[in-house]
Amino acid sequence: MHAPPKPFRLWPALSEAIRGSKQDYTSGPIGRSILLLAVPMVLETVMESIFAVVDIFFVSRLGAEAVATVGLTETMMTLVYTVAMGLSIGVTAMVARRIGENDPDGAARTAVQAIGVGVAIAVVLGVVGAIFAPHLLRAIGATPEMIAPGVSYTRIMLGGNATVLLLFLINAIFRGAGDATTAMRVLWLANGINIVLDPMLIFGLGPFPELGIRGAAIATNIGRGTAVLFQFYALSRASGRVRVVANQISVNLHVMWQLMRLSGAGTFQVFVGTASWIGLIRILSAFGSDALAGYTIGIRVIIFALLPSWGMSNAAATMVGQALGAGKPERAERAVWIAAFYNMIFLGAIGLLFIIFAPEIVGVFTSDPGPANYAVSCLRIVSTGFLFYAYGMVLTQSFNGAGDTWTPTIINLCCFWILELPLAYALAHPFGIEARGVFFALTIAFSSLAVVSAVLFRRGRWKTRKV
Repeated sequence: MHAPPKPFRLWPALSEAIRGSKQDYTSGPIGRSILLLAVPMVLETVMESIFAVVDIFFVSRLGAEAVATVGLTETMMTLVYTVAMGLSIGVTAMVARRIGENDPDGAARTAVQAIGVGVAIAVVLGVVGAIFAPHLLRAIGATPEMIAPGVSYTRIMLGGNATVLLLFLINAIFRGAGDATTAMRVLWLANGINIVLDPMLIFGLGPFPELGIRGAAIATNIGRGTAVLFQFYALSRASGRVRVVANQISVNLHVMWQLMRLSGAGTFQVFVGTASWIGLIRILSAFGSDALAGYTIGIRVIIFALLPSWGMSNAAATMVGQALGAGKPERAERAVWIAAFYNMIFLGAIGLLFIIFAPEIVGVFTSDPGPANYAVSCLRIVSTGFLFYAYGMVLTQSFNGAGDTWTPTIINLCCFWILELPLAYALAHPFGIEARGVFFALTIAFSSLAVVSAVLFRRGRWKTRKV
């Protein structure tokens, strides 16, 4: 007789997720596997968001011009983040597939090619950014008073973009392999160093020189750079799910082309989403600073609430890639629907809280009634679509995990550029709903994305995608 399955216990599973698990994600209980992957992925996502918060917290003590320089530089760094996230989509899909096929050597060789591509792109972006930093700042609206003290910050951030690209890429390798705990610890290390060094290098505490805004860039790059060194160490460990050894370090044009093909669509996919947010800001700007401020507050609260959902979505992507590699497409599909259901429960509860307590939540950020009214409307209107978003986020990442990067790219293009932006303009202006029309358009677009994604996912063509 077979022994009965062990009952699922939440707290031991959470503890195992934080410590690191040796779970084989191509077999065993799907719900437990999703939890073991999602918990560290959620914490990794939160850690990444803390970087910007810590830097701006300390830099704000240097004055408005320093803050503006950070903001303008981050605008340029968006290109780096877009490339890094796009490359990560392809890397995760390919590594997960090789692990599912029980081909750790193939996963390691994919990792080597990904790192090579990342380094090459980082060198080009770094050289251009370091040389032309003053011109780039001027091109996006920096005044001479901002450029003089801030150009060194921009040069260091753009010149050191390799730390961002490699941090994203190698963590994508770990996630694809199912080693989400190492990816989480990497961000813990980077953030810890940045938090300690930021005030020391900015203000010259103790034996450190007072470097001002330049110190923030140095601290960030030291933190991320140290984390990248730890990533290389983790890739060399014999106990790791992916281990890179010397004889695997070579150029493989076939693997590199496959990676670039997947990641090219992934990068455009990220760009479509980023550009749509910029378009919404442009439409909102016609209604004044109160509308923009309210939208900014509302969206930042919403994005923070969505961070756990990104972790759940990334967990589903890893499950899909590994299950397809193991020749278990039914397990891949079931994992997606279970992850989406978990996500729906979480986001449904958050959305209900936002709708009920929107004024109290907004009150934490502003007491000005102008922006507050818009922020409350933003929270309430956008939150009505959270049940749809829960499914849409998981389904989109699941296509990516299967290596079907063009399907979510085309869905994003249709829902955000063809539907959302024209609808936002029409509701805001001809229909006279003004700023709230933008909030409705955002909700309709994301809800439509979820419905379209579900229909295409059920067709199952992603199951036959070769990676």
